[in-house]
Amino acid sequence: VQQTLQRYKELRDIIAILGMDELSPEDKLAVGRARKIQRFLSQPFHVAEVFTGAPGKYVPLKETIKGFKAIVAGEYDHLPEQAF
Repeated sequence: VQQTLQRYKELRDIIAILGMDELSPEDKLAVGRARKIQRFLSQPFHVAEVFTGAPGKYVPLKETIKGFKAIVAGEYDHLPEQAF
């Protein structure tokens, strides 16, 4: 997960200047997975309910790790970022 997020950080300047179309297929996959990881990390917290109106959820550590492994392995490449 950290490697994927680090690669995305390295590619952000290239994306800003040249756009996603100039990335290699591997880098496009890395960017997509990193964005999904970022969304996956933004689960609704109980303390934020007052501000977001969304009920907080508890996700067990095992499920979180399983989700990260699936994202990094490409099991959710077919889903859009908005699904996370």
